[in-house]
Amino acid sequence: MLWTIVAWIVLGLIAGAVARVLVPGRDPMSIPATIVLGVVGSFIGGFLGYVLFGKDLGEGAFQPSGIIGSIIGAIVALLIYRAASRRRVLR
Repeated sequence: MLWTIVAWIVLGLIAGAVARVLVPGRDPMSIPATIVLGVVGSFIGGFLGYVLFGKDLGEGAFQPSGIIGSIIGAIVALLIYRAASRRRVLR
């Protein structure tokens, strides 16, 4: 169980960092926020993989995805975060 959590943290850090590098612009996020971005991206990537490729229904919609799916999901999560934070600043 402990190694699973460590693996999620490492995967989240890698996916979040790559997403922040690939999406241009300034993101003042700490390392824990980058890890959360990557973990959320992993769930989004797993959900998109489930919707697009129709995995076994017994596995469930939310599942950890591979590194590519995690990065794509983290990019989506980062763009949503930017859109939401931009709206708060404009108001």
